Amino acid sequence: MKLAALRPRLHDRYVARAVLTSLLSAWAVLLAFDLVGAVVGELGDVGDGGYTFGHMLVGVLFSVPRRLYDLYPSAAVLGSILGLGALAASSELTALRAAGISRLRISLGALLTVFGLTAAMVVTGETLGPMGEARAASIVSAARSGDSILSRFSGLWARDGDTFVNVRAGSSRGRGREGYVELADVRLYEFDDDGRLLTLSRARSAELRPTGSVLREVHRTRFGEREAIVERVAEEPWETSLDGDTLTTSLVRPRYLSTAQLYETIQYMRANSLDSRHFESFFWAHWFYPINVLALCLAAMPFAFGQLRSGGFGKRLFLGIVFGLGFVLAQMMLNGLAQVYGIPMWLTNLLPPAILLGIAVWQYRRTH
Repeated sequence: MKLAALRPRLHDRYVARAVLTSLLSAWAVLLAFDLVGAVVGELGDVGDGGYTFGHMLVGVLFSVPRRLYDLYPSAAVLGSILGLGALAASSELTALRAAGISRLRISLGALLTVFGLTAAMVVTGETLGPMGEARAASIVSAARSGDSILSRFSGLWARDGDTFVNVRAGSSRGRGREGYVELADVRLYEFDDDGRLLTLSRARSAELRPTGSVLREVHRTRFGEREAIVERVAEEPWETSLDGDTLTTSLVRPRYLSTAQLYETIQYMRANSLDSRHFESFFWAHWFYPINVLALCLAAMPFAFGQLRSGGFGKRLFLGIVFGLGFVLAQMMLNGLAQVYGIPMWLTNLLPPAILLGIAVWQYRRTH
């Protein structure tokens, strides 16, 4: 196909506008539901410490760019199907097909909208999304802990009596009664009443469980007036008043970090022999985000063409939801298996879009 034939024409712009309208409408609805769910989910924490309804609203608003980024793939699929479906319902797709325009060319016109918005979301995912989430985490943690916890990109700082705690990364493990919080690279600075540093401890990891907290692989330096004593402990109990749920809320989670921040964290964790697979999963998800969106939409668009003479809004909407959810669940399952069995994360992120593109090629060839 010549390059001149790929230049946007009048029918391409017409299809792109139709898809844009449907995509923005679907995106707005998804965002509204997501925000309502976020507000309802946070209402139970209002009143915890100094955490007020105002803090909650501000935190949710700061998270809007990240929510737009997360919801966009679903909105793109729904918008593509519904936009082309609306053209099919008015027989405009039939007219385009009668004019000799192939289904692939019509789909490429729809992808003009998807491509432009995908580029905007990639930029958002690297800038506004992480910055907004970091700011939201700072506001929430400061309000709930009475300013004793500060969340920053370089880690989390918290005050535990006369001890200041710095945590590089952390996440929740397990669920229900078996759930606990795992922290990586924990540093504890203990001071006396006069502000003199008594001990400096660094633990490779820590676990905050309901039954008690522990520090693992501890390297501690005790400072005397004229000497410093170094201790190494494989494991020891950690008497702390810090709340695990508040800590995980305060930490900026891997899914909310930019690609550069994820890469820096992964290199740091590898250098310190820490498990970085959870961060690697989100690192590669950032790289494959635009490919996933474009492949998902291209594979889903034939559903709209299948409704040229039958089915309506409800059927197309159902197909879009099932297709999008199926893809997301399959990708989550592959990432989970990769973390358990040590499969390269880039491979599990490459397979789903590759399969989708294969399905799309088969669909367009079959219906050419």
